Amino acid sequence: MAVITRTLGRSGIEVSALGMGCWAIGGPWAEGARPLGWGAVDDEESVRAVRRALDLGVTLFDTADTYGAGHGERILGRALAGRRDEAVIATKWGYTFDETTRQATGEDASPAYLRRAVTDSLRRLDTDRIDLYQLHLGDLPVPRVEALIDTLEALVADGLVRAYGWSTDRPDRAAAFAQVARGATAVQHGLSVLRDAPAMLTVCDKHDLASVARGPLGMGLLTGKYTTDSMLPRDDVRGTAPSWLEWFRSGRPAPEWLRRVAAVRGALTADGRTLTQGALGWIWARSGRAVPIPGARTVAQVEENAAALHRGPLTPDHFAEVERQLAALRTAALRDADRPHWPLPPVPAARP
Repeated sequence: MAVITRTLGRSGIEVSALGMGCWAIGGPWAEGARPLGWGAVDDEESVRAVRRALDLGVTLFDTADTYGAGHGERILGRALAGRRDEAVIATKWGYTFDETTRQATGEDASPAYLRRAVTDSLRRLDTDRIDLYQLHLGDLPVPRVEALIDTLEALVADGLVRAYGWSTDRPDRAAAFAQVARGATAVQHGLSVLRDAPAMLTVCDKHDLASVARGPLGMGLLTGKYTTDSMLPRDDVRGTAPSWLEWFRSGRPAPEWLRRVAAVRGALTADGRTLTQGALGWIWARSGRAVPIPGARTVAQVEENAAALHRGPLTPDHFAEVERQLAALRTAALRDADRPHWPLPPVPAARP
């Protein structure tokens, strides 16, 4: 049976089982000379892609204020004009940026900045509420996150935010946050067939949180279009391979990850799915709380991803075969020293 909808944790907000990640449609922005976007983007095609996603039953759109230094939120707001009530908007705050120069400038975890950030996001998105507001600073100490809860609860009481969460890959911190924050309803974290997250999924189950699964296609590796000869352009964040981005190295797909894709391809596509659709089906079979948010910036990419909704989760037999193929590789990949820290933009050593 196809997966159609899921619930965002404690909030009761219903969303499609598949979301659309909107990092790429933000277009270029950078930290100094280092790109943080996915290269040049066609805004008109981005708008068409968002609207096509809605047409195909995708209702959750995940962005961040820092994507394109505000441009991503503006494009999403424009695309949803006249259809706002059909969509569930998730955005993030915490990183600072200059909209004019499209430069990342640091981070700010203060309650005062939170107030300013939500107001600015509402304006750029051209909406009166944010459905899921997520802290973007994944490694922030828990006491500093707890200092934001009163402000977040006030935003909920004012109707500006419906629910909130944290984008972090730290299960211990996500659990501590969920225990004290009444309105916490989701954790956004890395999850894919290549990189499982059992500890975080356990936290989500224990605390009734939605798992918003970022990187479900390994930043493109699980589309099957990249080979060892592929070279990403220098204006694409994958083309410069910062230390927090593990899937690519020196602008090329990392060979060890391509080997893992090859190992699992057969099991993911055994029932006629594409590799992309199999990878998304694995996530739905892995957790009833997980909502993958594969990135897209073209209508064709949206259509490929959305087709997975009609296939639903992998069957138990196919899921078991994937697990068998990847068991040894995943054990090595889950070493703490090998954990990724993406897709959070790197923070400058000192605030300018």
